[in-house]
Amino acid sequence: MSNRAVATFEKPLQHLSLPDWHSRLNQLKNVAYGKRSDAFELRHLARNLRNETRIQTYWDTYHNNDKLSDRVAELDRWRETMRILLKRVNDEIGSLKEEKACTERDLDALMMPLTVVTESISMRDCRLGSELTYDEGDTELKNELCIVENNQRLLRDQNQGAWEQLNRLQEVKFKLELDLTDKDEAQEIDQHQLEVDKHCANVTFKTDSTRVPKNSCTYSNWLEYCEELVSLTEKTLSDSAAVRESLFATREKARNILKSQQDRTAHTLRKRIFETQRARNELEYQQGKMKEEMEKCASEIETLERAYNDKIEALKVVETRLENRAQRSGMELCIDESYHGLCDEVHKLRDTTKILREKINAAKTLYNSLHELAKKVDQDLENKQHSLMTDIRSLDLRARLNTGEFGGKPTQTDRNIHLSRLEDEIPKS
Repeated sequence: MSNRAVATFEKPLQHLSLPDWHSRLNQLKNVAYGKRSDAFELRHLARNLRNETRIQTYWDTYHNNDKLSDRVAELDRWRETMRILLKRVNDEIGSLKEEKACTERDLDALMMPLTVVTESISMRDCRLGSELTYDEGDTELKNELCIVENNQRLLRDQNQGAWEQLNRLQEVKFKLELDLTDKDEAQEIDQHQLEVDKHCANVTFKTDSTRVPKNSCTYSNWLEYCEELVSLTEKTLSDSAAVRESLFATREKARNILKSQQDRTAHTLRKRIFETQRARNELEYQQGKMKEEMEKCASEIETLERAYNDKIEALKVVETRLENRAQRSGMELCIDESYHGLCDEVHKLRDTTKILREKINAAKTLYNSLHELAKKVDQDLENKQHSLMTDIRSLDLRARLNTGEFGGKPTQTDRNIHLSRLEDEIPKS
């Protein structure tokens, strides 16, 4: 037992041989080398990825900023275009309102010519007898009335068209203002986006940021809408300018036509007054001559009556002589020359008295006819005098068309003062 070896104790684990140990070491070395290679490759790829993503992000941001800048510039151009159009629309609305107001004033001013014409026609309808004729003055007055009414209708139609055009301009103005407000807001938003970076506040993740907003449109639709709005505005402005020109042309044409007709009517009335005066003077001359002739005729009738009476007395004398001579007696009752002479004288006196009586009757008939004609002439003179005064008053009434009855723009108070003849009683300021 004394020869036994010293006892050794080993771990109950598998021991590797030296070749295995070297093999394991080589394996770990190879693995470490591979891992380091993989790590190097990963770091290289990560660096490339970081550089690429940084560059990509930089250029994406640059391009988007450039696009936003272009968008802001485009919006600014469209805003300036819309602002210019809005200013033109506002100016056009003001001009059209002014033209419309001028047309309305002309339409109101037609009330005086209408009143004057109707009063003139009514006044001339008061003519009497044969003077109530369809003369040139009556025709021209009725033509003037038709022109005034036609001018009123034309100006009313033009005012209606101007009112409708104003409504269209107001609608276009509303669209421009709404579009300009939207563009201002959009430009402000896009301008703000150019200033947004990672250091700004309220930069967070958003829920579904790439969604298409509701009621959105494509760029082509937006551009088409802007172009259509510009086209609509230009067309409306062009139509409005045409309406203004039409208003001005219609007013001037209506004024010229009415003025021409008024001058023609006044000339016709003056011509009619001259003709009436000439006819009245002719009738007055005929009336004087007829009165002279009636006086002469009455004097002649009196002379004929005296001659007739003288012949009657002479006939009585002759018949008395014959009757007295018939009282002779005996042979003295003979038919002598005296008898024949007295008989001839009786026959002649009877013929003469008969002729005188016929002449007296004819003279009285002529005198009566002259008297009846004189009455007609007197009546016709009165009618002509009345017609002459009517035409003169009508012509005086038309003086308001040239000088203005109230001076300037009359008010209702001015009309009442003029109609009540109180101008002299009101103190002048």
